[in-house]
Amino acid sequence: MKEKLYTIPLNDAVNANDECPFCYIERNVEQDLMDYVLGSAASYMESDTRDLTDAAGFCREHIRKMYDYGNTLGNAWILKTHYRKVINEMNSQFNKYSPAKISFKDKLSKGGEAKNPIAAWTRERDKSCYICKEFEKMYSRYLETFFILFKEDSEFRRKVMEGKGFCLHHFGDLCEFGEVHLNEKEKAEYYPQLFKLMSENMERLYEDISWLIEKFEYQNKDADWKNSRDAVGRGMQKLRGSYPADPPYKMKK
Repeated sequence: MKEKLYTIPLNDAVNANDECPFCYIERNVEQDLMDYVLGSAASYMESDTRDLTDAAGFCREHIRKMYDYGNTLGNAWILKTHYRKVINEMNSQFNKYSPAKISFKDKLSKGGEAKNPIAAWTRERDKSCYICKEFEKMYSRYLETFFILFKEDSEFRRKVMEGKGFCLHHFGDLCEFGEVHLNEKEKAEYYPQLFKLMSENMERLYEDISWLIEKFEYQNKDADWKNSRDAVGRGMQKLRGSYPADPPYKMKK
């Protein structure tokens, strides 16, 4: 299949021979979004961009990465207007609040837990993140493109099935999307191949981690490290996604 503009990121990710092609894509997209929000283009100075970041906010992971990125002024501008929106929302919640009336029977049946609207508001805030939302928009398109390539491009399919598999997070999404994007005949071929790929590569990571432990034994001090030197980082990625061993992504000078 001739490469097209929208297929390049997936082909690049598969060719990178990473533990998970979708982790590879996610990191690239996330870094592009960080550059957009806080980089030298100064999107944070544009009112329409800050309207979006003010409304969505940032999750715990991405607000830490924004701090690590290193643009103090940009972060301060984003925080200033976002704080104003959060304070207004919070005060509105306070003005509407009234204690819930919970019967003794409800207390017994619910373990003493009561629904508190302020707590519900904070939880919704916790789940909202501008960078996560923007990535999710792109991610669904990448998953759709994956299945187009998998069905129509035999070379792409071969590389995937001879690769290192996926992290468990993205593997689950590939299982879920496969139900929608494949017909019954295609599913009968796809799922056994995918399961075999994941099983083999989870065992591979297990062996790398096991050998890393063995290398700390005195009798193995001169033995070859094999593929175990970075096994902890890769092993963590395989289980949860992302790149635990990555240094912070910094603003380009």
